[in-house]
Amino acid sequence: MDAMLGAAGLRDIGYYFPPEDDQYKGISSMLLLEKVNSLLKERGLQAYNIDIMVISETPKLKPHIDTMKANLQSVLEIPLERISIKATTNEMLGAIGRREGIAAQAVVSVYEGEV
Repeated sequence: MDAMLGAAGLRDIGYYFPPEDDQYKGISSMLLLEKVNSLLKERGLQAYNIDIMVISETPKLKPHIDTMKANLQSVLEIPLERISIKATTNEMLGAIGRREGIAAQAVVSVYEGEV
């Protein structure tokens, strides 16, 4: 979501959904994605493609990638072939390698208007 907001020149996700605001505690990330997508649409923008890399020793994401892509596609209404989700490990290095956390990186390109 931050990648979408950044590509649109908007502020970060914490600005729109402050973590200290109780209305966002436990909220579905899919609902937040819908709201972010609406922010883009209000500005005449649409996500064109999404490239996501998840870095984690565990859980293994391969069995879930198709579902994750379908979920993104259903909210963002972009073709599946323009959504890439990849998973890798940190080769047992650092906090991620010790299974103390996971990380994700995303790049989103946007365009004005309709395709």
